[in-house]
Amino acid sequence: MLILALTLLLLPLLIGVYSYVVYPAILFVVTRSRPMWELPPEPTEWPMITITLPMYNEERVIRQRLGNLIALDYPADRRHILVLSDASTDKTDEIAREFEDQGVELFRLPVRAGKSAAENAALHRLRGDIVVNVDATTKIFPKSLKALVRAFGDPTVGVASGRDVSMSVSDTDANGGESGYVGYEMWVRQLETRWSSIVGASGCFYGIRRSVYDGNFPLALSRDFASALMAHEHGFRAVSVDAATCGVPRVPSLMVEYRRKIRTMHRGLETLGFKRHLLNPFRHGRFAFMLFSHKLCRWLVYPAFIPATVGMLLLPMVWPWAAMLIPIAGTVLFTGWRAMKDEPGVRRSKGVALLGFLVASNLAGLLAWVKTAQRTEDGTWEPTRRTA
Repeated sequence: MLILALTLLLLPLLIGVYSYVVYPAILFVVTRSRPMWELPPEPTEWPMITITLPMYNEERVIRQRLGNLIALDYPADRRHILVLSDASTDKTDEIAREFEDQGVELFRLPVRAGKSAAENAALHRLRGDIVVNVDATTKIFPKSLKALVRAFGDPTVGVASGRDVSMSVSDTDANGGESGYVGYEMWVRQLETRWSSIVGASGCFYGIRRSVYDGNFPLALSRDFASALMAHEHGFRAVSVDAATCGVPRVPSLMVEYRRKIRTMHRGLETLGFKRHLLNPFRHGRFAFMLFSHKLCRWLVYPAFIPATVGMLLLPMVWPWAAMLIPIAGTVLFTGWRAMKDEPGVRRSKGVALLGFLVASNLAGLLAWVKTAQRTEDGTWEPTRRTA
């Protein structure tokens, strides 16, 4: 009984330690003798690129975002910006048309169908050999676009992902825990790039060869995650480009982050299920190991809390003093839940704020698994409303 109770109780910890500590340690060890992957030199002629900008009712940010993209250091005659309007009902389309003489084209869906549907329908509008996807509220730094495109000078690269920098918009940011996680994730991707390939690109800023771009991509899946998987299927690798930096404003509250994570992880699980053949180590070797360790194991932590709860209830049958773990766990969860429910601007200590972030993340992950098990479909695409 004791061994069973402890095993169940520690299961999330064991899976989490493997994915977040042991796996990066393996990457660190196996890449120590390998040279860092370096960007190829600048080409004599920059390739034609299409920057896709999916939007739905983004009148508050579109002018700022288009201005940012137009000002980037890249030849204007080699750059095509394609605004994908998911049947916006505000002034998004009107503002986009104001930039037509600066290389911006508006592609509007007549009926709202979601981000992936807009990207699929726009296939025939792509002019570039490389397609760069940018999120509506992401700030791309001046030299980043050239750095991202330079990655494709390496003929083995099919997808290049930018380096996210989590940006706070106030000193009362309730979602401060996101910053540390993003920095950690970028470090792991750097190690994966050094070894062979990352297993998922940043949805905020990434590029993909047009030959890999799928115009019939399933609407329920995550294209940014799947892009690295599709690159592998086409015989390419996906890399993280440290010099291609983009600023990603943190969402204004943990509740917004909570809802965002449910949606993104649910789509991620559906994508992994659709591409599950890539987890076969006999056919996909190193890539299957990395996909299992980086993605699946991280996501398995969340359902593991169910048997962990059973283990916590069983343990007092062997060790009576362990009954105190139940009220302690309840207090921790309640404190995190209160912090998670805080309105934007509420000040909390760093410890409580981190606890709120952990509770929101783990609860969202568990509910994402429930939605996946129930085969629940997400509603119509709603972009995450970050502070511009």
